[in-house]
Amino acid sequence: MKVMVGIGCDRGTSLQTLQDALMQALKQGGLDVSAVVGLASIDKKNDEQAILQLAAVQGWPLYFYPAEVLAKIQVPNPSEVVMKYMGTPAVAEAAALQAANTDIQNLLVEKYKYLGANGKNATVSIARMT
Repeated sequence: MKVMVGIGCDRGTSLQTLQDALMQALKQGGLDVSAVVGLASIDKKNDEQAILQLAAVQGWPLYFYPAEVLAKIQVPNPSEVVMKYMGTPAVAEAAALQAANTDIQNLLVEKYKYLGANGKNATVSIARMT
């Protein structure tokens, strides 16, 4: 099985926090890192160092989508806070689904929230490629 990872985080989140969040989300889904074929997020994060570093370290392609695209995707955990700041009710879930070219039935891991040691939040969602 191949999966796409949607990722969101606070500005300035560390690479370690993203790696920890990803590994825990994969474990929750009973998945191995070898199943991951790419990372996806919102275009406002296209300069987020930890996301760029994570993709580089793993050798994964990165996909960024505008809020208008992500906002149209049905997700199980929409957030008013995310909507207020990002212009879409979901980043990680919607980005994973968009990148995997699939729908909510193939969302293997819903919005997994992780608070890193540096006090920054990361969210990870995992969708099965169809």
